[in-house]
Amino acid sequence: MAATEQIALALPDRRSRARRAHLVLGGGLALACLLSLAVGASGTSLWGALEKLATGVPLTAAEQTVLWTIRMPRMLLAICVGAGLAVSGAVLQGLFRNPLADPGIVGVSAGAGLGAISAIVLGAALPAVLSGPWLLPLAAFLGAWGATGLLYAVATRRGRTSVATMLLAGIALTAMAGAMSGGLIYMADDAQLRDVTFWQLGSLAGATWAKLAVAAPVTLAALLLAVTLGRGLNGLALGEAAAGHMGLPVQRIKALAILAAAAATGAAVAVSGGIAFVGIVVPHLLRLATGPDHEPLLPNAALLGASLLLVADVISRVIVAPAELPIGIVTAILGAPVFLWILLRRRGLVDL
Repeated sequence: MAATEQIALALPDRRSRARRAHLVLGGGLALACLLSLAVGASGTSLWGALEKLATGVPLTAAEQTVLWTIRMPRMLLAICVGAGLAVSGAVLQGLFRNPLADPGIVGVSAGAGLGAISAIVLGAALPAVLSGPWLLPLAAFLGAWGATGLLYAVATRRGRTSVATMLLAGIALTAMAGAMSGGLIYMADDAQLRDVTFWQLGSLAGATWAKLAVAAPVTLAALLLAVTLGRGLNGLALGEAAAGHMGLPVQRIKALAILAAAAATGAAVAVSGGIAFVGIVVPHLLRLATGPDHEPLLPNAALLGASLLLVADVISRVIVAPAELPIGIVTAILGAPVFLWILLRRRGLVDL
């Protein structure tokens, strides 16, 4: 059978598999949303509230507060953060042509963290007109964008990206951002120290409609931009020279990929703090399940990343109830073994 005939036969199968993945992951996200709304420290029941609404009985003030003011914005913020981190990881992996690239590993999250800590510690010294709820996510975005751009500039020479240089540069950027963050923490007062410590652990406990209003537009714009880059990232997988011969605007694709990854990571880090492993685990698992095609991979990463963070948030609420475990600890506990499995699998030490 000719190669063109094999490709023609494979395409419908891949498209069918991608459609099935969309449906399965969409259904999983819906179930995760219901679980997030139903579980909490209070005794408020989602099902009881839905039954009341169905029969025309008004909800009590406590039920309205728990469901609408606490659980609903928390659920939506988890969707934004999980989808943003997962898509950022998928975009960076496509950009660097390496499945181990991740906003946390290559220093992007550290850059966003430096921006966020700068806003927390130095924001009080700014004029009132420059401060506001948008200052923290803007600072985190600028930090993530600067780290991503610097990383790509260091790791790329003559149109080729060195994976070894990328990882070493990521370590250096993380160390440098950590040192600068440490200097800012040393300057912080007690209130700022509490804010920084709570932020570094990673949590969605402080989710509000105001935070959602700041993070959601940036995340949504970044996700929409990233989804349009699927074909371009597929071309970059063949190499920048080959992508250029295919007529793809390589430099424009790289710039937009950096912008999308930085925006999504910056918005996520600003409202939730340090949440590890989502950006590396989700895209890699999807590549194993559905293939390397970025066009279905990017929306699927958003769905799976959102579902994963919703489940992790539920675990963080119930595992040490009535207290709450920071969600960054939960994602690290879940993600670190998977990351080790990925490394062992790439070395051929495990078969599954």
